[in-house]
Amino acid sequence: MKMTRDDLRNIAIIAHVDHGKTTLVDSMLKQSGIFRANQVVEDRIMDSNDIERERGITILSKNTAIHYKNTKINIIDTPGHADFGGEVERVLKMVNGVVLLVDAFEGPMPQTKFVLKKAFELDLPVIVCINKIDRPGARPKEVIDEVLDLFIELGAGEEYLDSPFVFASAREGIASIDLDTKKDNMEDLFETIIKYIPAPEGDPDEPLQLLISTIDYNEYVGRIGIGKIERGKIKTNQEAIIVNEDRQNDIKKIKITKIYEFEGLNRVEVEESTVGSIIAVTGVEGIHIGDTICHMEHPEPLPFVKISEPTIAMTFSVNNSPFAGREGKYVTSRQIRNRLFKELQTDVSLRVEETDSTDAFKVSGRGELHLSVLIENMRRENFEFQVSKPEVLFRYEDGKKYEPMETVTVDVAEAYIGSVIEKLGTRKGELVSMSEANGGYSRLVFSIPARGLIGYRQEFMTDTKGNGIINSVFDCYAPYKGEIPKRSEGSLISFETGEATAYGLYSVQDRGTLFVTPGTSVYEGMVIGSNPKSMDIEVNICKKKHQSNTRASGADDALRLSPPRQMSLEEALEFVEDDELIEITPTTFRIRKKILDTNKRYKSKKNN
Repeated sequence: MKMTRDDLRNIAIIAHVDHGKTTLVDSMLKQSGIFRANQVVEDRIMDSNDIERERGITILSKNTAIHYKNTKINIIDTPGHADFGGEVERVLKMVNGVVLLVDAFEGPMPQTKFVLKKAFELDLPVIVCINKIDRPGARPKEVIDEVLDLFIELGAGEEYLDSPFVFASAREGIASIDLDTKKDNMEDLFETIIKYIPAPEGDPDEPLQLLISTIDYNEYVGRIGIGKIERGKIKTNQEAIIVNEDRQNDIKKIKITKIYEFEGLNRVEVEESTVGSIIAVTGVEGIHIGDTICHMEHPEPLPFVKISEPTIAMTFSVNNSPFAGREGKYVTSRQIRNRLFKELQTDVSLRVEETDSTDAFKVSGRGELHLSVLIENMRRENFEFQVSKPEVLFRYEDGKKYEPMETVTVDVAEAYIGSVIEKLGTRKGELVSMSEANGGYSRLVFSIPARGLIGYRQEFMTDTKGNGIINSVFDCYAPYKGEIPKRSEGSLISFETGEATAYGLYSVQDRGTLFVTPGTSVYEGMVIGSNPKSMDIEVNICKKKHQSNTRASGADDALRLSPPRQMSLEEALEFVEDDELIEITPTTFRIRKKILDTNKRYKSKKNN
């Protein structure tokens, strides 16, 4: 017999990047009383990963739970960046409703549309929370209309147009259902969740069905499956089987060793759990995302959401530069291969394929940021390897070539509009709409091939003097738009191996922008700077000044060098060309030519 768990609610918080999801979860946790009065609590508690803290973004979805009155609320904090959309798509299978967070100043953004569309596809009820109402320039009333327009644009049913609106300042820890009534806590948000999000339903007496939506890993207990119990009960030491809708014949027998429920930031061990609960289980070696844990005699897999396909690929290969093996601990193809395939266990949006070479692997993901976070994680784990320029994945249908298109939203001051339209126009971008200036900024929406954005973000920051905001989200595959002009900059290439000297760099700095400082070890074929002309120039930065016993006036003055350009990993991925690689080590990354020898490189260009 079906029962309704009135003491439980399962919700996901979804939003565009930087609209305040993690800060909202912080406030909900603090007001639920899970921390001691004197406990020191960091901001953005849920962003536990080092890279998340450094970049201020959420990369992995996180589970937590709070208690309000007699109800337990399981909360999933999801990423807002389009590159981690796969994380959002799968965790929505665990919840019964979503809280859509929208910035009171920016309004709905590209990723807001993407995550909302996924929620509609699963018929999940939506509570709209307009956040940052205390932000200067906030316009909550206009944002309400923009959200309702977005609902209509996405073809939402009438019931969605009656979705409740809550007005909040996550940073201040306040929420109210009435914009004109100021509250000093978040009770209105809690009450709205309990009133509008349906309680989970199911039959606790039927055979077990537990759909795994997330995989965690612990070196002591191995793989940990996280999901929602759709039917039945689960107990410690229970025997069960793993089945998957796509692999009906692949059935594995397991024994549930431990069961955990979420309480605040902790996982609490329980003896048994029943229908509707979001739990973590151990003893599930060999489980994958999308698998169903079932009763031994009832192998009935549940359908899993189809994850969007990757749009960008890179080649990861063994480092073969002259400096190979100096800084990294894990350098062999076997170690790199094992690490990449291990990542597949927890990242459903990633694809890893073997290539013709045993030393290289093709890795496909949802965008440059998606792949750069993987590179950064591997680098911090002491891996040393090389990566190629990101390339877009094309599709071929009926003899025609199709490419991924992105919807790009640009918020920029009016003075820079012309420059942005011109640059994106040369990259095959089409201006779809342009809205009135808001707070001195205008919003431009473009449709542009994904390859047109590679290498543009740094240019955009330069063109707008750091004042513009650019966001993109995958739209669809469309017919190939034609060739896009290549990078306007050339490379300055070292033509000998040694140590860069101040004298050598001083004689070269007029040719372009340098990437290295005196004392940096360089090798033949390494890119040590950029050249404003679109041609590569070989330079000698290791030469020393000839000594003489004659002292000239002023000859001993210090050589004045321009500060070098310090590139982030994303900037290096944007800068690198087809004939170049990025050498990644735990301490540095260097851009280099694929063919290091100057003469061989010249001959290969001549042959092409």
